[in-house]
Amino acid sequence: MSGFLDWHLLLSVFITLFVIMDPPGTVPIFLGLTSTMTRRQRNRAARQAILVAFGVIVSFALFGQSLLDYLHISLEALQASGGLLLLLIAMELLTGKSDEPDPASHDKVNVALVPLGTPLLAGPGAIVATMVFVKSADGTAADWVAIALGVVLVHVTLYLSMRFANVVHRLLRDSGTLLVTRIAGLLLAAIAVQLVADAVIAFAQNA
Repeated sequence: MSGFLDWHLLLSVFITLFVIMDPPGTVPIFLGLTSTMTRRQRNRAARQAILVAFGVIVSFALFGQSLLDYLHISLEALQASGGLLLLLIAMELLTGKSDEPDPASHDKVNVALVPLGTPLLAGPGAIVATMVFVKSADGTAADWVAIALGVVLVHVTLYLSMRFANVVHRLLRDSGTLLVTRIAGLLLAAIAVQLVADAVIAFAQNA
C-alpha cells in the first residue's frame, strides 16, 4: 500500500492546504455571506463554492506549470514569491485583519462563486502551494495519488465545515474559532518561512 501512496506527501499536501484554506475560519465568513439564505440555499451555496474552488485548484495544478514555462518563471521564484504571499496571509490570520465582504452588497450576485469559491477558498496561497507540490513531485503514481487525494480531502473538509457551519460555529463559538484561526496563522507563517528558505538554498546551489 505504501508503494501505491506516499503517505508523507499526502499529509504534507493536506496539512498545508488545510492551514491555507482554513476550514474553521471559513465558517463565520460563510455564515455572514449566506445569512439571508434558507437552509436549502445555504447547502447549495456550499456545494457550488467547493466545486468552484476545486476547479480552480485543479486547473492550476494541471496547466499552471505550462504558464510558468511560457513566462520563464522558475520553481525557485515561485517558491519565494509563494512564501512571501503566504507570510502576508499568515500575518492577516494572526492579527485578525481580514476582508470579510458585507452580505448586503452581494444580493444580486452568487456569493458561492465570488468571493466565496474564489478568492476566499481557492486563493493565491492555495494555488501556489498546489503548484509547488505538483512541480516537486517525482512523477511516480504514488506522488500523483497523494497530491490528488490530499486536494480532495481538503475540499471534503471544507464542504463539511460549510455544510454544518451552524453546528461548527455553535460548538467552537467565537472564541474557539478565533483560537483556531490564530494557530493556523502561526503554522502558515512557519510554512511560508520554510518555502522562502528552500528557495534561497536552491538559488544558491544553482548559482
